[in-house]
Amino acid sequence: MTLQTMTQDVIAAAEKPALSIIDYSLSYKTANRLVSALKNIDLTIPKGKTVGLVGESGSGKSSMAWSVMRYLPPNAVETGGAIRLAGEELLDHTPWQMADIRGKRMSMVFQDPSTSLNPTIRLGEQIAEVLMRHRGLTKAQAWAEAEVALARTGITRPKEMLQRFPHEASGGEKQRVVIATAFACEPELIIFDEPTTALDILTARQILDLFNQLRDETNVSALYISHDLGLVSRVVDEVSVLHKGVIVERGLVGEVFARPSAPYTKQLIGAVPNPDRFIGVDAPAEPKTLIRLDGIGVHYGAPSKIQKMFWPEDAEKVGFWGAKDVNFEVRKGELLGVVGESGSGKSTIAKVLAGLQDFEGKLEFDSKTVGSRKAIDRAYRRRVQIVFQHPDASLNPRQKIGTIIARPLKLYGVVPREKIKARIAELLEMVRLPAEYADRYPHQLSGGEKQRVAIARAFAAEPELVICDEVTAALDVSVRAAVAELLVKLQKDTGAACVFITHDLNLIRQLAHRIAVMHHGKLVDFFDRPDARSEDRDPYTKALLDAVPVHTPVEAFEIA
Repeated sequence: MTLQTMTQDVIAAAEKPALSIIDYSLSYKTANRLVSALKNIDLTIPKGKTVGLVGESGSGKSSMAWSVMRYLPPNAVETGGAIRLAGEELLDHTPWQMADIRGKRMSMVFQDPSTSLNPTIRLGEQIAEVLMRHRGLTKAQAWAEAEVALARTGITRPKEMLQRFPHEASGGEKQRVVIATAFACEPELIIFDEPTTALDILTARQILDLFNQLRDETNVSALYISHDLGLVSRVVDEVSVLHKGVIVERGLVGEVFARPSAPYTKQLIGAVPNPDRFIGVDAPAEPKTLIRLDGIGVHYGAPSKIQKMFWPEDAEKVGFWGAKDVNFEVRKGELLGVVGESGSGKSTIAKVLAGLQDFEGKLEFDSKTVGSRKAIDRAYRRRVQIVFQHPDASLNPRQKIGTIIARPLKLYGVVPREKIKARIAELLEMVRLPAEYADRYPHQLSGGEKQRVAIARAFAAEPELVICDEVTAALDVSVRAAVAELLVKLQKDTGAACVFITHDLNLIRQLAHRIAVMHHGKLVDFFDRPDARSEDRDPYTKALLDAVPVHTPVEAFEIA
């Protein structure tokens, strides 16, 4: 081969897209039939560009990622098309050939970093393994390079981080390790599959800034998969919208989001929270206090009586404060938003309100003082209900939906036993689920449907206060909007107050009358919704607001 021929080949390879997916279709074998997952997909990622792939759960986004990485399950059936990395056909490669490509020429950053890292191996070993496997470095060289890779992600003490196990790192630190590993061999393509969903808003912003920085430094091409349109608009050049396995719209991200043409795209954008549009219940004309927190504190890992007696100075250093000296009130009929990053104390306060956590200080509920968790009685537990973030963890998988909803009805004697079945049907209808769902099990419902069941169970007790702890965090944008609207309607119909805990400031500014801001276990800001952008806000509140990706939806769409 002549030098001229080699030069021409190099130029030709450079002109080819980083990734080309051409007329690709994928199905899965089930016991009864072949289920289509992707249909005639065409998607191109030019070199140095980032393309977004957006759609709701079940649209086929993750199937697309696994197809490119060649990690498909045994029941997957590829029914046509091509997937090419810089012109090289991947569908023809053996597993051994793909093992050489993955990590070296293309890599992937997953949604939950905890599942990406081996819990029994130090973080440094996990990065070094990739460098030794694909770049042929010695162990010493790989560890040195791993330290450089971690430093590039903004971790302040990379040498120390290399010695830690995954459980000794925060969610943001673990995701930085995964990103460092993905970039370590300077691949041609990186696939990001919902990389910030499991992170709080400030950490998510830092991860996005890190990605943009590393992309500019390395000129890597990327496929960014997400259902968060605000995040996507910050990082991608072009976007494709996937619905039921079909790309229904594609184009430059600014043009698609500003002037969508497909009805599904309009529906997605219309569901994005607009903080300037209040959809909550009108506040009571003369609000009255329902519950007041007075000097509430929660100390985890508190010292024992013996430690306090013999080593009082050291005892003060044991454990940490999950919340300290928190004071605020919840008014009857209002929706109070509580925001803050992970570890700020939001869920700690939720557990205190729900009677699930020991505390210092006192609660005053409907003018009656509660001085400890043990003092919380049956009447209080009926009047204050909580809906948790993950319905899979809060719904008994062995019980039918009807049995789950019936529990508070029986426990608190809300209705006579002969009327329980009818009341279950009413509650299901109230959360917009068919009455026949009473005979289903949780695994037979979608994530949004399961969260509706959890909400129905909470309202079954006819409470005066409902605590919603990140109830929309794990849901798609349109499902999130539907659940939020449902809560507003239930609050309006029942008159119950609501404490809505979230890190989604766009959503809470649509719903809340007032907003409390938690940081490191302390209440640092408290204000009426219209005052969110006031110059008087705490610097931490301003940082949270600045970190929120805002995509302002077009107000009026004709959705077919």
